[in-house]
Amino acid sequence: MRKWVIFAVFLAIVFGILYYITFGYYSEGKRGGYVTRLSNRGYLFKTYEGELRMGGLFEGDGTMNSSQWVFSVSGKNKDAISKLEEAIKNGHRVSLTYEEKFFKLPWNGDTKFFVTDVEVLGPTKAITPPASSVPAPTEIDTTKTL
Repeated sequence: MRKWVIFAVFLAIVFGILYYITFGYYSEGKRGGYVTRLSNRGYLFKTYEGELRMGGLFEGDGTMNSSQWVFSVSGKNKDAISKLEEAIKNGHRVSLTYEEKFFKLPWNGDTKFFVTDVEVLGPTKAITPPASSVPAPTEIDTTKTL
């Protein structure tokens, strides 16, 4: 009888670890940018895979750098999928809340990053610097000597 109790406790610990690794997450965070791609992919397990274009910082040499970030969205998260499709259609900036899983498992998606919430931020406006008040030019008397 004691062997069965030890075996049951061992199985419970193993299944608990497997459950945590499958459904738990390593970290969570937010990323912002423009969604450039969203597709429903997979042979057996269909998931939505997307790509976010972040940043675009100018460096001293005048080049534009932007990085791409790939993510997955569960097919059950219809709200996030509809917001992502709306942002792509209208060209709006988004803020994505995501969870980073421990491992990339085939039934979860192509990446370790899973989007849980989407906030559509709207179109960005061109930032123009405020007009500074420049003093009016004054005439210089060139007849005087210094």
